[in-house]
Amino acid sequence: MSIPTYTPVAQLVTEQPDRARIFERLGIDYCCNGNRSLADACRKNDLDPNTVAQLLDVAADATTSSNTMDGSNASLSDLIDHIVDAHHAYLRRELPRMENLLMTVTDAHGEDVPWLDPTLEVFQTLKLDLQTHMMTEEERVFPSIRTLEQGPPSPGSSSLDQSGVEQMIKEHDDSGAAFERLRDITGEYTPPAGACPKFQAAMDGLEELEKDTHQHIHKENNILFPRARSLAE
Repeated sequence: MSIPTYTPVAQLVTEQPDRARIFERLGIDYCCNGNRSLADACRKNDLDPNTVAQLLDVAADATTSSNTMDGSNASLSDLIDHIVDAHHAYLRRELPRMENLLMTVTDAHGEDVPWLDPTLEVFQTLKLDLQTHMMTEEERVFPSIRTLEQGPPSPGSSSLDQSGVEQMIKEHDDSGAAFERLRDITGEYTPPAGACPKFQAAMDGLEELEKDTHQHIHKENNILFPRARSLAE
């Protein structure tokens, strides 16, 4: 049975995480704008919804990566552990490595490739924002969700940090905009002809960072936070 094109794209990825690979390839935003229907998301990208629905039908045969999990059935604490272990740990490894790599490439090729300087500038701002964002989640927002799952401190009350959740969602939007800017500046992460291996590695690293961040945001915006809010009601 074909996927209904009125289904929200975030729901499609929540039901079958491997569908994210199809959306990434097609440039469809399933994280920050995950509430859009498949039909609307396809129209925005000049794609035929029925053709995309057929592609998604076969995604179930794909191999599940280590960064996927059934967040709709896991406990909130287990989902938080997964986000921290899979995505926050990845960012803590990758952000410093990418900064050093981009600085090296910019120092070596910045005069000949003028878009490297703004790329480095946008990335360094993004790096700082993501590091601060993770700290806020781990020290403020995630603990409130863990406490909420254990039960309210008193009848009619909720431990959920609602303002913190709203702040995280806003910062997710900002991160998405930063990656859009990086993709635009770099021409879809395309190095110049004849670029050195480090240049190619820098562009590949940015693209992988964007893909992982999309999955990261999806799990929070479209699974963790809605489930926590439902529990707090």
